[in-house]
Amino acid sequence: MKIPEPRKLPSGSWNVRVQIDGVTRSITRPTKKACIQDAAALKTGIRNAPKKNEATLSAAIDRYISDRANVLSPSTIRGYRAIQRLRFQPMMQRNIDTINQEQWQRAVNQEAKLCSAKTLKNAWGFIASVIVDATGQRITVRLPQVVANDLPYLTAEQIPTFLDAIKGNYCEIAILLGLSSLRRSEILALRWEDIDLKKGCIYVRGAAVLDADGNLIQRKENKNTSSRRTVPFLLPQLRAAVEAADKSTEFVVTCNPNTIWSCTNKACRAAGLPEIGAHGLRRSFASLAYHLQIPEEITMKAGGWSDIYTMRKIYTKVSDLDITTQGERYEAFFGKLEQKTGTETENA
Repeated sequence: MKIPEPRKLPSGSWNVRVQIDGVTRSITRPTKKACIQDAAALKTGIRNAPKKNEATLSAAIDRYISDRANVLSPSTIRGYRAIQRLRFQPMMQRNIDTINQEQWQRAVNQEAKLCSAKTLKNAWGFIASVIVDATGQRITVRLPQVVANDLPYLTAEQIPTFLDAIKGNYCEIAILLGLSSLRRSEILALRWEDIDLKKGCIYVRGAAVLDADGNLIQRKENKNTSSRRTVPFLLPQLRAAVEAADKSTEFVVTCNPNTIWSCTNKACRAAGLPEIGAHGLRRSFASLAYHLQIPEEITMKAGGWSDIYTMRKIYTKVSDLDITTQGERYEAFFGKLEQKTGTETENA
């Protein structure tokens, strides 16, 4: 019995595809050895592979998630289950092998009336992967164009107003940690000893995420290797809030993850600022760092981004003031050049 050579995925897991009764099955496991063992078990019939023309789309989704339970994050699984529950409902109980490309396109067209283009793109990306996994078919559909939104953030001029608005807020420390570059999952995993008042830095060493049932669980691993870091910025208002805080709990922030989002937006509304949400705090951090002309490499490492391109594309926002300032510098260069030329002419 020949088993194809597994390949290592960017996530570090291993994947192998085997043919069972004419149907391609995809197996993803944490190690190469486990991948080969499960593939061999499938081939020899120890595990029952679903036969062609028997699985519904919903059952195929269950199988897809089950096969990857050891490598998918709880938040990813929760997102997949939301798609299963909310998107492509007319197709969920249909036999996945009997749905052709034209029918999928009609289903996509119907979904486009019910959700945003971005939501549909994400949902179809998952469904398409499930189809390939269950049937080996690659379905091509036309999706509505996703219009890039100008994601909200706070400019350097708005941040002082925002700081006044959150002073004494129930989530003040959590919000200030977000403004210091921490992700929401990192904020919820932070312990008091991770904030070093003497050295003026924050040690980011873990993440707290919601599982598929909505329960908060603590993980030692961060989002990626770059996320485990030391943040060399300790805002004065954060230092004062930490010094005054009750430290009887193990973790710095113990509220519901969604509370950070709602408190941030409530403060923004009260101050007449754009509602940036919890993630907008990280965009504000990156944009302020750009405004202060902090080298990108330092901003990237402090914020835990794995590459500068991602930080630039999604997080770093250039304010109108920054553009005006650079425009004035550009004009000043030519003004000085004109003055120099005029002086040289007079001397000649």
